[in-house]
Amino acid sequence: MDPEYIIAIVAIASIFIVFPGMVFHYITLWRKQKTLEPDDERMLEDLWRSAKAMERRIETLEQLVDTPQEDGISAPRRPRSPLDR
Repeated sequence: MDPEYIIAIVAIASIFIVFPGMVFHYITLWRKQKTLEPDDERMLEDLWRSAKAMERRIETLEQLVDTPQEDGISAPRRPRSPLDR
């Protein structure tokens, strides 16, 4: 057989057998990973709890900052950085 025929057969086999096999292989991997794994679910739940705790802290800080002083005079605010002076 000529080497040209071997190259043609390998090319045709690659196009019609190897390439679809690779595509279907990665499709099945993609379908397996559609759901979250237990470690991912645990991490997501921890992030959710942390976010809720931070939200409660921010709400508390906002309430503390928004409450007016009893004598009507607000406390002097310190500059946050040297550039705010």
